[in-house]
Amino acid sequence: MSEVSRRSPARVVVVGGSMAGMLAAAAVKEHVDTVEIIEAHELPDGPAPRTGVPQAVHIHMLQTGGAEAIETLLPGSTDLLLAAGAHRIPVTTNMVIYSPEGWYRRWRRATHHLISASRDLTDFIIREQVLKDPRVSVRTHTRTVGLLGDHRTVTGVRVRTADGSEDELRADLVIDASGRSTRTPQWLAQLGITDLTQDEIDSGLVYASRIYRAPVPTHNWPMIGVQADPRLPGPGNAGGLLPIEGDRWHVSLMGTPGAHPTRDADAFEPFARTLRHPLLADLLAHAEPLTDVSVTHSTANRRHYYERLTHWPEGLIALGDSVAAFNPVYGHGISVAAQGAVALHDLLAKGQATGLARHAQRAIARPIDSAWALATGQDIHFPTTTGKSPTITDRLVHRYVSRLSRTATGSFHAATALTDVLALQAPPTTLVKPSVLLTALLGPLRTPLACPQLTRAEQDLLSGR
Repeated sequence: MSEVSRRSPARVVVVGGSMAGMLAAAAVKEHVDTVEIIEAHELPDGPAPRTGVPQAVHIHMLQTGGAEAIETLLPGSTDLLLAAGAHRIPVTTNMVIYSPEGWYRRWRRATHHLISASRDLTDFIIREQVLKDPRVSVRTHTRTVGLLGDHRTVTGVRVRTADGSEDELRADLVIDASGRSTRTPQWLAQLGITDLTQDEIDSGLVYASRIYRAPVPTHNWPMIGVQADPRLPGPGNAGGLLPIEGDRWHVSLMGTPGAHPTRDADAFEPFARTLRHPLLADLLAHAEPLTDVSVTHSTANRRHYYERLTHWPEGLIALGDSVAAFNPVYGHGISVAAQGAVALHDLLAKGQATGLARHAQRAIARPIDSAWALATGQDIHFPTTTGKSPTITDRLVHRYVSRLSRTATGSFHAATALTDVLALQAPPTTLVKPSVLLTALLGPLRTPLACPQLTRAEQDLLSGR
């Protein structure tokens, strides 16, 4: 082994075979002897549903920042996804988005891209690459029930198998990637670490999703989105459509308390017609539903501030939704987990030994900060939101971002500034650079669009031609 490898953990245990768990394994596998992933359920052999991932039935995308992070950890991932039927959607060239401030233009020059596929396919492509490495193994039907060690150092985990028997697994490093159901706060308390703070900001958003057979081939089909406007009275309804593999459309509709979508299949398309524009409903009228409607109520933004603890035990790292889970409407969860995994990978590559866990937890928090600001900065303005109310500063920032968004409907510079941040390639602070402030002050350079900017083929579909 190299000098760097000898200073790195020899044995790593990852709690959870989630996307974050696989990315964690990808981040460390080159610098350790073995990685064992502890998973409570069976992992499918192909692109099939994985037990314990209710959010998989809703639309998913990889932002540019996330796709590039995964490519860093697992080179060739994007090509494998595209070969399996995923879509590469140029931003904003192939996006039809109705923001609260108006329709965004489809600028000919693309600045970023999204990778769109079913969650099952994305999971499979990543999982297959990680598990083909002989250093990585999975122990399925096994639950992690506690940590070994003390408040200074975590030395492994206690696990319980399906038959109820328990075992101790020793490790130089434990990575919690168990998602929203994480038990790390309770485990830390058992070790005597009790000063953990957390936030939960919940707009009450409910997700309902369904997959359709598209009436046309979906190559070069755009992302469609009708966003909610928190400034309007009444529930904040929204919806999105993404092309996925197999010439299918994945459609998610969202609503806050008072008028949220349900599992009633007959009510799905009528709900789509309650959005601020009927474009989604008009498209679905030409498509064939392939699945029932799936509903999820767990959409709160929840964050544990591990990086702020006065003491953090060596040998323990938390990643992904175990640290911060976001309202899925913003499409940042997987991308943030991937960027956190890259931060861990970079520390190991530099030979970080002393204080690895503390340094890693702080590095993982940096991409979380940006996504957290984006998600909560929007959600706190819905009247149904619990956990935090907007301050005067929040309202001023929201007014400025709204002005910049209105400018972006007719300014390529403003649109690029916003998409840099939304793609997780720039922090929100870049939106107040002097050049961006001046752009927002000048306002849109082109007349706002009165209707969605559609290609001839898209218009022909809507008109039935």
